[in-house]
Amino acid sequence: MTPDRLDRFARHIVLPEVGGAGQARLVESHVVLIGVGGIGSPALQYLAGAGIDRLTLIDDDVVEASNLQRQTIFTPADIGRPKVEAAAVWTQAFDPALTVTEHAVRITRDNAASLIAGADLVLDGCDNFATRLAVSDACVAAGIPLTSAALGRFQGQVANFAGHREGQSCYRCFVGDAFDAEDCDSCADQGVLGAMVGMIGAFGAMQAMRVLLEGVATLGDPQWGQIHVFDGLKPGLRSMRIVKDPECKGCNSAS
Repeated sequence: MTPDRLDRFARHIVLPEVGGAGQARLVESHVVLIGVGGIGSPALQYLAGAGIDRLTLIDDDVVEASNLQRQTIFTPADIGRPKVEAAAVWTQAFDPALTVTEHAVRITRDNAASLIAGADLVLDGCDNFATRLAVSDACVAAGIPLTSAALGRFQGQVANFAGHREGQSCYRCFVGDAFDAEDCDSCADQGVLGAMVGMIGAFGAMQAMRVLLEGVATLGDPQWGQIHVFDGLKPGLRSMRIVKDPECKGCNSAS
């Protein structure tokens, strides 16, 4: 890293849990971010802030006025613009040294493999189970770790999965096969508190960095298959282990 980059990431480098080797790993990493909305906005901000060198952004939506209450990278001037386009502009303005690739498409079972190819990690912050399951299956097949971050009203869930590894569960082990259909409640129906979304997005970025730093820094305990459930009303945090399902069609034949 050049002197100006060393200065930019100095507060990371002085952390014993990250250090120079850890920061070098972050700078060399490629993360695919699925969804740049409520969860994706703060996640992107902290991934970019950490110096993740390559960021691939996937979202088929456009910015709406109702997004501005929680999707922190957008402004009124972005209304009507593809989210990935506005997010890429924000990222390049924040750190021109980063490489950003935009895909203004909906990720599906048909295109997931090509869209996540070459990633060191996928962070999924999308808003429906069908997409999450398609992404999980693609990650297992490609041998790519998955950070899953989700929100429902005042409850958030974040977990790291490595279903491609021996004995490790995947996201499908957690939710099963019943949600492959395209139907779920949305925040338009249920409402969502902006600050709550920010907490889960930032937590997702933190868990993603645990994965990226595995083996090079003491922060790097990925906590595979351990889902952290945050209750924003109490507030409170509890964790539980997702056991590998021997009948899981997503990961049973992958490890």
